[in-house]
Amino acid sequence: MGILDGKRLLITGVITDASIAFSVAKIAQEQGAEVVLTGFGRMSLVERVARRLPKPAPVVELDVTDPEQLDGLASKVREHLDGLDGVLHSIGFAPASCLGEAFLEAPIADVATAFEVSAYSFKSLAVASRPLFGEQGGSMVGLTFDATVAWPAYNWMGVAKAALESTSRYLARELGPSKIRVNLVAAGPVRTMAAKSIPGFSAFEEAWAPRAPLGWDIDDATAVGRSCAALLSDWLPATTGEIVHVDGGFHAMGV
Repeated sequence: MGILDGKRLLITGVITDASIAFSVAKIAQEQGAEVVLTGFGRMSLVERVARRLPKPAPVVELDVTDPEQLDGLASKVREHLDGLDGVLHSIGFAPASCLGEAFLEAPIADVATAFEVSAYSFKSLAVASRPLFGEQGGSMVGLTFDATVAWPAYNWMGVAKAALESTSRYLARELGPSKIRVNLVAAGPVRTMAAKSIPGFSAFEEAWAPRAPLGWDIDDATAVGRSCAALLSDWLPATTGEIVHVDGGFHAMGV
């Protein structure tokens, strides 16, 4: 018997089988959940990756900046599931100008894009998926990268993650009466397609494992996936508005 037996989950952000979202979907299925994935843009790629799961999962298209697709999300999910018990938000994007060394030079239009896709979309996804939750409520989980400090090269994506972290607390307040918990997992660096697009990502690779008390494997998203699965389960029924660090303990260490 798995901790997610009978749960119906919507997992966003699966691009390759190295993505954190893929790890969450795989572990969720192994723990008994039924899973639907969302994809954007390269749908054929997402569909191909979905077939690599223990049980091939259906994929629905979702652009979190498209009001029509958000409005139609519930009906598309209902083609595969009769409701939802949990949602994973694993969506983030920042134009190239928002990453690297030129923090002061990024134009407001690019910063706004980073904010909308990486932070505001958590609210958008919550509103779009809320009709699928029943009276029993459920869980929404998002992924962040510790926004309490300024990271090299992360720049405006770091600012967007700070907004995501604040958004999660307000969502916890708003959705709590509906018994929907809202939490984030602050993951250590994982070598995903998104991570590879960050200039200077190698600096995180070199620094993390030696400083994390438990060590850290940047090629293994299993620990993050298991933590997300736990938050999507019924095993933390009174936890909401929280940020769970899954980074080998790096965040708690000094220089």
